[in-house]
Amino acid sequence: MSKHSEMRRRNNPDRTHDPKIKINDFKHKSKSKQSFTKPSNVATIFLMVIVISGIGYWRYQTMLKEVVKMPLDVRKINNDNSTSAAVNPERFWGSYRPNLYFGMKTRSPQSPLFGFMWLTQFAREMPPPVRHWCDQGDSLQKYGWLKHDGVNFGIQELEERAYKIRTEFVKRLGGRHGGDWTARISVTPKGSAKETVVSLMFYVALDGQGSLQQDLVKNRLSSVTGSSEELGDFSLSFSKQKGPNSAKYNHLISYVSRLDKITDLVKNAFQVKAWDKEHTLPFFALGGRLVPRESPGGPNMMVYQVTVQVPSEIEIVFESGSFVNRPNTLSGDIFQQELTKYSTAFDKRFTKTFDLEEKGYNSADIDFAKAAMSNMVGGIGYFYGSSVVQSRYNDKPIEYWPAALYTAVPSRSFFPRGFLWDEGFHNLLISRWDSTISKDILSHWFDLINIEGWIPREQILGDEARARVPVEFVVQHNENANPPTLFLPLQRLVSEMKGSTDPKDKHFLESIFPRLKTWFDWYNSTQRGSQPLTYRWRGRDFNPKHELNPKTLTSGLDDFPRASHPTVDERHVDLRCWIALASGILADIADAVGKDSSEYKATYAVLSDSKLLQTLHWWPQKQRFADYGLHTDKISLVKPKPPANVHPNNVPPVQKERMVKAEPTYQFVNAFGYVSLFPFLLKFVDPNSVQLFKILGDLKNPDLLWTNFGLRSLARTAPLYNKHNTEHDPPYWRGAIWINMNYLTLGALNHYAKTEGQYQKLATGIYTELRNNVVSNIIKEYRRTGYIWEQYDDKSGNGKGSHPFTGWSALVVLIMAEEY
Repeated sequence: MSKHSEMRRRNNPDRTHDPKIKINDFKHKSKSKQSFTKPSNVATIFLMVIVISGIGYWRYQTMLKEVVKMPLDVRKINNDNSTSAAVNPERFWGSYRPNLYFGMKTRSPQSPLFGFMWLTQFAREMPPPVRHWCDQGDSLQKYGWLKHDGVNFGIQELEERAYKIRTEFVKRLGGRHGGDWTARISVTPKGSAKETVVSLMFYVALDGQGSLQQDLVKNRLSSVTGSSEELGDFSLSFSKQKGPNSAKYNHLISYVSRLDKITDLVKNAFQVKAWDKEHTLPFFALGGRLVPRESPGGPNMMVYQVTVQVPSEIEIVFESGSFVNRPNTLSGDIFQQELTKYSTAFDKRFTKTFDLEEKGYNSADIDFAKAAMSNMVGGIGYFYGSSVVQSRYNDKPIEYWPAALYTAVPSRSFFPRGFLWDEGFHNLLISRWDSTISKDILSHWFDLINIEGWIPREQILGDEARARVPVEFVVQHNENANPPTLFLPLQRLVSEMKGSTDPKDKHFLESIFPRLKTWFDWYNSTQRGSQPLTYRWRGRDFNPKHELNPKTLTSGLDDFPRASHPTVDERHVDLRCWIALASGILADIADAVGKDSSEYKATYAVLSDSKLLQTLHWWPQKQRFADYGLHTDKISLVKPKPPANVHPNNVPPVQKERMVKAEPTYQFVNAFGYVSLFPFLLKFVDPNSVQLFKILGDLKNPDLLWTNFGLRSLARTAPLYNKHNTEHDPPYWRGAIWINMNYLTLGALNHYAKTEGQYQKLATGIYTELRNNVVSNIIKEYRRTGYIWEQYDDKSGNGKGSHPFTGWSALVVLIMAEEY
């Protein structure tokens, strides 16, 4: 996938900006009273000036190298203890390990980790694969949350070929360390597969500090007691399995050096044992106490294993030592009562929030929507670590400051980490469900702004997150932007806060405003075009060799075609619209907190001016908005001819190379698609303009963007429609249907359908048909495949790409509810 690709061009001509730094460290005052008036002292004075200047220059260069990792010098939104049990006990615990099929942790930097694993015994594959991290290669038939409220409970199903696993958890507040929680894990056979034998495993692992003690009863790990700085004393109890068949119990007591090595440690700890006389295949059991001699301070990880012929059920009970007035244990019937209470409350709240029955949806459709929304909030994680960053002043990458990030993730299996432009779309749904969670997420992202005003667009924090990313894609470059989509949920939040008397609302806006200003200034200075009031994404390869059209990863639309020959004179219409949107919302926030908004209103007025927008980006011949740059359509990928004096059998494999067949000229870029729609998507097109009429007509044209499943990303008539960008880089944003862009399109259609103008009726008809196409296809594919997908094929409607993808594809819930 190209989503996490990073351009590494340290000598690009587009790296033109200098960071904004206030340096007062180089003012030197002589404290000496000596008078340097004698001619003999002139050389000394000259030498001293050179030395002092050299020292100052060295200090200045050193400062520039440090700037990229310097936090913005304004008050943080989140204090260091803002996610602690003392300050926010309700959300201290959670399923904050979205990269796992199921795991629990706290919102603290060094939380003990709790996680679930399983394997199928007597499988054809030897040794049998251990399920732990969400992985598309596991080929589960289905998995995901059915209900999750983001705070108190969650219900999830995971479906293997022969059986289903159900994970459920409930939290209960009490004490000084976030209270208790219980997880129940049950496995049931599918059809006639009743002889399936499964091992269920649950573990606790410490992250750098604390201690663990095991409690063994007849060689069964019945409980673990432990302590840590975040949790104080605690216990973790494992029930005996409940089921009609007898079980075998095993365990592991060991030491793991890094948290991303937990799976490997467990796999290496298996021993082959005999199950019984009837089964000749090996049974894999954990090997007991296997603590390496070099481990400092004893074991830091313990795993409970129960192996049983399905069906079966176990409970894992976590109890905080500071919860002294506990009324009862959260297990058995008590657990079921609490789970039922929260599940019922979830259903009522979902109905009140989205009201889908009134929209005509049946119970099965509503259950789908509940699952989509639950996977969004159930995919929220808590990460801690340092990004790896680099500026043009650094010879080598360096580490950002250590920071926490509370964020949703696009895909638990493929992208289990924070992405800047995805997160804005995520919070359109999250803010509708729980604005408190959304504001907390946004605050964490804004606290990542450095002194320049930059936020690294991909957050790879901690060992587990970094282990999922190839090393060449880890480094984040401070010239590279991402669409400022965090303004989208802010627009809704600001609108909802108008007239609010709650002081917390105003305090939130006051706390984020200084950071938003700096962030906006960074965009407005670093992403400017060569001409006034134009904008250009940085990060494109100015000297491509193997790419048909150099990617623009920073735009979020990766391989969507731009000018074939990147130059500093490009004009990107989508970026211009993003900056215009941000300036308008920033003006509204400034007004709300009593700050001067004139600068932002003036910027908005200029950037939203339809005549200027048309002058810069309207292509008269094609009657559409477009990018502008040095471009030709006459480019292809070809295999280089082998050397004449080398035998064909001895020619090493080579990639196809880019061949330019016609000289490029400065022109509008012939690539009608999502980028062309941005003035419409963000509602800058006049409701009575001929431009709107043309856009609406183009939307419905099946030779362009229209399909029965949603709008495709690039017109079928575009030269690069469905073309590979390199020999091995398949099309990504070159025809597939993406739900975030269809959501923006529906929001715009809904706006123009309700705004007085000549084309209201036309917009209404297109809106109704497109909404039905998008929703029905996503639900159809969910029922067919068990998943919500990253993108959908424009010819068949079939899901494509990573799955489950319950980041912005979960916006289908808002589309169903007609919330834009």
